[in-house]
Amino acid sequence: MIRAIRACKTAAEERAVVRKECAAIRAAINENDQDYRHRNLAKLMFIHMLGYPTHFGQMECLKLIASAGFPEKRIGYLGLMLLLDERQEVLIDLNHSNQYIVGLALCALGNISSAEMARDLAPDVERLLQFRDPNTRKKAALCSIRIIKKVPDLAENFMHPASSLLKEKHHGVLITGVQLCTDLCKVSSEALEYFRENCIEGLVKILRDIANSPYSPEYDMSGITDPFLHIRLIKLLRLLGQGDADASDCMTDILAQVASRTEPNKNAGNAILYECVQTIMSIEDNGGLRVLAINILGRFLSNRDNNIRYVGLNMLMKAIVVDAKAVQRHRATILECVKDSDASIQKRALELVYLLVNESNVKPLTKELIEYLEVSDQEFKGDITAKICSLIEKFSPEKIWYIDQMLKVLSEAGNFVNDEVWHALIVVISNASDLHGYTVRALYRAFQASAEQESLVRVAVWCIGEYGDMLANNVGMLDIEEPIAVMESDAVDAIEVAIKHHRLDLTTKAMALIALFKLSTRFPACSEKIKDIIFQNKQSFVLELQQRSIEFNCILQKYQNIRFALVERMPVLDEATLSRRKAGSLPTASTIAPCNLPNGVAEPAAAPIGDLLDLSSDDVPAPIPSGPDFLQDLLAIDLSPASAPSGTSLPPKDVLLDLLSIGTPAPAESSPSALDTLSSSQDNEAPLSTSPASSAGMMGLLDASGPIPQNPEENGPAYPSIVAYESSSLRMTFNFSKQPGNPQTTFIQATFTNLSPDVYNDFLFQAAVPKARLRREASEAMGKTHPRAEAKRYTRCARLRSLSPEA
Repeated sequence: MIRAIRACKTAAEERAVVRKECAAIRAAINENDQDYRHRNLAKLMFIHMLGYPTHFGQMECLKLIASAGFPEKRIGYLGLMLLLDERQEVLIDLNHSNQYIVGLALCALGNISSAEMARDLAPDVERLLQFRDPNTRKKAALCSIRIIKKVPDLAENFMHPASSLLKEKHHGVLITGVQLCTDLCKVSSEALEYFRENCIEGLVKILRDIANSPYSPEYDMSGITDPFLHIRLIKLLRLLGQGDADASDCMTDILAQVASRTEPNKNAGNAILYECVQTIMSIEDNGGLRVLAINILGRFLSNRDNNIRYVGLNMLMKAIVVDAKAVQRHRATILECVKDSDASIQKRALELVYLLVNESNVKPLTKELIEYLEVSDQEFKGDITAKICSLIEKFSPEKIWYIDQMLKVLSEAGNFVNDEVWHALIVVISNASDLHGYTVRALYRAFQASAEQESLVRVAVWCIGEYGDMLANNVGMLDIEEPIAVMESDAVDAIEVAIKHHRLDLTTKAMALIALFKLSTRFPACSEKIKDIIFQNKQSFVLELQQRSIEFNCILQKYQNIRFALVERMPVLDEATLSRRKAGSLPTASTIAPCNLPNGVAEPAAAPIGDLLDLSSDDVPAPIPSGPDFLQDLLAIDLSPASAPSGTSLPPKDVLLDLLSIGTPAPAESSPSALDTLSSSQDNEAPLSTSPASSAGMMGLLDASGPIPQNPEENGPAYPSIVAYESSSLRMTFNFSKQPGNPQTTFIQATFTNLSPDVYNDFLFQAAVPKARLRREASEAMGKTHPRAEAKRYTRCARLRSLSPEA
């Protein structure tokens, strides 16, 4: 049958042969053929191993077990272990006079024993642990392991027999006895305490005798006497020494002897050393012994076998928690493993290096990793780049070192850097005011050498746009750098290269276009060249670039008076704010201080105008004339009727303020504050208090086309009130009315009622204006002079979206 199956070329032919053989076996079973019953069962076991069903032969196993002959019983028990499982009820004879048949029964019980069988046959197995034949005792010990795993309650019955097996001279019985003791310690705390009190000295003696025993051809392997027994004994000592100082003291000498005398040139010796190191790391503290164990792991890293090196790296990662100083001595060897050709060893060594870095060694380790980054494989650059950036950010001793190392990483692997990394670099650069000139010059050099690294180009164009004047004039020179001859046109050319580079994505090109727009005020001599480059992108097939180009070109041509205010330097970026923006959260009044605007007006905490226009920047303060309209004075916009185009009449209100939905406060003598109009009714039991920030935030709901009357009674007809929001603790009601003779203006009175017994403090109300309203009002304000599409672009320009550093 075996030859016929091997001769089959296809699966169909094999199935045909198997079906034919199974039919012949069924016929033999029906005929009750006694002579060939064990041969037929052997064939069934082979068919079963091929994956075909053989359930019809299970009863034959029981018949063979009941036979008198040893060959039949051997095949029957073998078939029992293969064809049946623990769910079947079988009769196993452990009281047979033939020790070999008893051994077969013990093997079968150790493989398919159920919990019920284990309870019933445990006394017989316990009796066989004292049997005269060593092979029977060995198999009984293995069967006992199955019994205590199935029924842990029986562990107490096997403690004394197991401890007696530790006195055996036969290595087969001894190794199974050690394994039985180990499993007893795992399933029973009582057994663990019992072996700690009674067996540690005996185990130490056995291990010492084996380690010092002369050559024995029966147990020798690579010059080591019975390494399997070595390993089993060391594992049992590890269990006994964990959490017990006295037990650990008893085994330190023998562990040191095994660790120092075992030959590491063979695989068997390395296996013993590995288990010895694990035991040393697991037992109670012994500084000298742990240093010896870590030195053994250091030797593992120098082994030519990749498996041994990987095992050594794994153990060192666990050892660094226990004794970091001892692991630090092998830092050079670990760094060599980072450069290994095996990918798994590279990653594990890199993780270990990451754990080794601290404030004292961050500079040399980072230098080594960056040097390797230059020659590493492409598939490995992502992992090593992420680790290097994390180390630089975590342990950076100074900002200039942080900037230098990040520039090296961006120059070598900028395409593998996450967005959070270069965002954080921009934050650090903005906070290092004394390094702005040094940084922009270093970035310009790096950009000239590595123009295809995406993240490097983004940081470079951002810095050139912000600090381009420092680049051209060599401002802020440090002692460690040399002057660089960069003309204003060279900086503009560098930005133009980024815009036209075919491999850079939309985000990079958009940032480059913004940087170019900022350079239009920093480099007046290159303004015409900048206009031409921006104008060329009006025909871009990318809608985003086309729209930005149209907006910037419109500002350059028609709104020169607001250009300088729009492109002022960004304020110092806050790291906490940047982290919240990455996570998708919005800044709140408690985290961002309001920006003080001219004429005593406080900007609301959530409004983005101060952030975008850089009203708090100390570098280049913008001249702000005085006047009643703070934003009109700030941007120097003349919106008087004389400045309007011919044939167009502008309404007497600020168009840009209307686009941004920001109410214009009237002079104190003619109109009250917004709190008088958007008054908050106070509950008798629990009054609500409003802050100035909340009043400023509510100004967006009002039309700023005229003065606000003080008394609501002077308004026109009232409209039905609505409950805008209601919960178990707060109700918000809106009352509407119009002023007689001015139907375009609607007054809204918001009433906030506290429904809870608690007192609200620092109550803040904010309202957002939809984009649709901005566009509609822009179209109405511009009239027929500008079509709706252009009004949409003016809306985006007014909202200053394109000036964000994260655009």
